[in-house]
Amino acid sequence: MISKHRSEKAGLPPGTLLQNRTKKQSAEISIIDYTPKTFQEKKVKKSAACAPLKTKKSVSWINVSTVNDVKQIAELGNAFDIHSLVLEDITNTDQRPKTEDHEKYIYTVLKMLSYNSTKGKTFIEQVSILLGDNFVISFQEADGDVFNPIREQIRKNESRIRTSKSDFLAYSLIDSIVDNYFVVLEHIGEKIGKIEEQIFSHPNQHTMEKIHALKRDIIFIRRSVWPLREVINNMQRSESKLIGKESKLYFRDVYDHTIQIMDTTETFSDMLSNLLDVHLSKMTHGMNEVMKVLTIIATVFIPLTFLTGLYGMNFIHMPELQWRYGYPFALGIMLVAALLMLAYFKKKKWF
Repeated sequence: MISKHRSEKAGLPPGTLLQNRTKKQSAEISIIDYTPKTFQEKKVKKSAACAPLKTKKSVSWINVSTVNDVKQIAELGNAFDIHSLVLEDITNTDQRPKTEDHEKYIYTVLKMLSYNSTKGKTFIEQVSILLGDNFVISFQEADGDVFNPIREQIRKNESRIRTSKSDFLAYSLIDSIVDNYFVVLEHIGEKIGKIEEQIFSHPNQHTMEKIHALKRDIIFIRRSVWPLREVINNMQRSESKLIGKESKLYFRDVYDHTIQIMDTTETFSDMLSNLLDVHLSKMTHGMNEVMKVLTIIATVFIPLTFLTGLYGMNFIHMPELQWRYGYPFALGIMLVAALLMLAYFKKKKWF
């Protein structure tokens, strides 16, 4: 599907930020600033309030709730010397997962998945993460994320994040996004199990619609995970000074998780394809059973129709027309013919 937001950029200079007027435009900026012994958490309305964090010795996590407030994003980019092309990629939410090393910071794009149990749907949104020497800036499409466990860890005085540098914070955010893939896949696995039971009990057209909906979810996840593997692999092999040797070991663990997710998505994709084949086979088999019954009924009535037509002819010289028992005799012949045919069909195991 071609992005309308992308088409609007045709002919504009590189680095131009466009605003999507159908989405939330006012950004909410939250700041968590910490050292092993100090902690401060607050929300600000202007990105200019984040500028002093660039030169502080503490680690700062700046989270922007929406990428549609291009004015605030542009000001934040100026404060942290973020390239205009990176800002453009941040506001364009159809980016492919990737990572770019810009020496002073590392720019990473991921897809964050979430499952809405009320609607029974999987939602996907883009998350951009900027890793600097003493800061991490994350950009989301909308409010709500999977980072609350990270926030709780930072609030604890002796947590691993509090005693580590910004690269470990970036790893924690990425790891949280990747781990949530397993949560979504668990829900999809449960749905597949229910569909499998439904197929063997009472398959219908609604079952096929559920299978196609799950196949779309699997395609979204696969499109997010396949490039993500390359992203994590590049980060664990990065020669940038922004990622320490110890953090690379943790990124290796995330890489293993992406491989597991890929294997699971491939397995689910095969299962859904097989379920679709089984569903079509069951529907075809059911239709064949109906056609077999109708064919048997039609076949039984063929000789009966013949006899009825035969005795329905109005010839004068027909002995049975004047016979007292002609009518029950004709009915008896029809009954015997039907029973003989049914017995033959039963012997052939046609029903």
